[in-house]
Formats: sequence, C-alpha cells, structure tokens
Amino acid sequence: MRRSSILKQLCAIVTVLLAVSIVATAEKKCCGSAGVEAEEGKLGKAGEKGPKPDVVFDGKDRELKQWKGKGKGLGHWMVGSAKPDSEKPNTFTVSKEGKELVNAKGHGVDLYSKYVHGDAIIKLEVMVPKGSNSGIYVHGEYEIQVLDSYGREKNPGAGDMGAVYGAAPPKKPKYKKPGEWSTYEIHFVAPKFDNEGKKTANAKLVKVILNGAIIHKDLEMKGPTPGGVDGKEKAKGPILFQGNHGPVSYRNITVLPMERLKTKTE
Repeated sequence: MRRSSILKQLCAIVTVLLAVSIVATAEKKCCGSAGVEAEEGKLGKAGEKGPKPDVVFDGKDRELKQWKGKGKGLGHWMVGSAKPDSEKPNTFTVSKEGKELVNAKGHGVDLYSKYVHGDAIIKLEVMVPKGSNSGIYVHGEYEIQVLDSYGREKNPGAGDMGAVYGAAPPKKPKYKKPGEWSTYEIHFVAPKFDNEGKKTANAKLVKVILNGAIIHKDLEMKGPTPGGVDGKEKAKGPILFQGNHGPVSYRNITVLPMERLKTKTE
C-alpha cells in the first residue's frame, strides 16, 4: 500500500511538471515572439532609411569657419541664442549659449555659406524682432524676403515675408509674431548651362512653403534679384543671409540635393 501510494504521488508530480512545461512553452511561442515583433517594429520605424540632407548649420561651427562675409569680416554674425529685448522689442538680447546663427545688430554684412548646391530642397527656421528685415538668397542670388509682416496676412505685398523680391508677393501666407520662429521649405531648381556656359534654362522656385502654407509654386526666375553674392547666375551657388538691414536669427539649416531623391525612387 505504501509503495502504491508513493507511486501515485510521483505520477501526480510528473503530470503537474509536464503541464507546467507545456504551458511555459506555449507562452514563449506566443507572447515571446509577439514581444520581439513589437521591438522590431519600433526599431524599424525609428530607423527608416531615406535620403539624408546636408547639414549646412546646426550650431556646431562656433567660429563660422564655413561662412563668409560679403565684405570685410563677419560683421555682427555670431553663434548663440537670441530673443527680442523686453524694453526695446526691435532689438535682440543675445546669449553666447545656443545653436542659432544670429545677426545680433542691424546694418552689418551679408553672410553666405562656403557650401554650394544645385537643385535642392532647403529647410530652415528664422526669427526676427519687431519691425526687422532680412532675406534668404537661394543660390546666393534669388531673394526670398524675411520681414516682420505679422498682421498683414490678408493683403501681403511684394516686400512682405515670403515675397520673392521684385518678382511675386506670397499667396495666402501664415505669419508669426515677432520673436516666434517661422519655417521655410524651399524647392529649388538651379539654372542650366551648356558646355560653353550659355544659359539654357532659367532657375525655378518649384515650391516655397512658409509655416506649412504653399506661398509660391512653379515660379520661374528670369534672372537674379538685387543684392546677391555677385549678381551672376551659376550651376551651383551658396545660401546667403541678408545682414545689412536688421537683426535676425536662423537655425536648423539643411539642404537635400534633389539627385538623392531621384536615386531613392529609381
């Protein structure tokens, strides 16, 4: 009787252990793999590959070695952090701590990049104090206006924020208050030249987006706008920021050459 009882107890224990093992295996196959798939999904989403833009300015070039002043020196341009002065809202208070490209005072010099590009998508952010004025010269020669135009959204003029100077006012722009950051996304096709240097196609602003609103589309540029690097059209050119008017700050400046998009889609 004792042996029989012991055998029955042993059989019961073995049965329980087998059941536990089966359940654990099932959970591992189900929940364990689901956990792996979820993690892979996170990794895949975060690590999605695509054409990477060139970083023209991210605040690391503290001495502005990759930039040139149009004239002597760099004027009032510096790397730091700017905000409108509380007592004089048309001026900046500037800290040396920061990653912005700041024209700290007005009536300085224009600044342009040593980096040059052809057909490209340019992205950047810009901020001005009250009443201030600057400009973004795409390719160093075609100016898109930067201005405190807050409140003039319904009837913007040829000199307001987002206007292509001397060519076209912006259509249905969204303006920010002085001291707030605006975003630009500029899709640009450079002028084309034959082997002898004769121009065969004009430059074109395929699309200009200001604060999420398309303000220009398929705007052909028959020639440079005034005040660029040298007034000469070319196959590749820099980005120039106007600094001879008022204080302005730029940040997060990137350029994506369009040829990388073509390679991605082929």
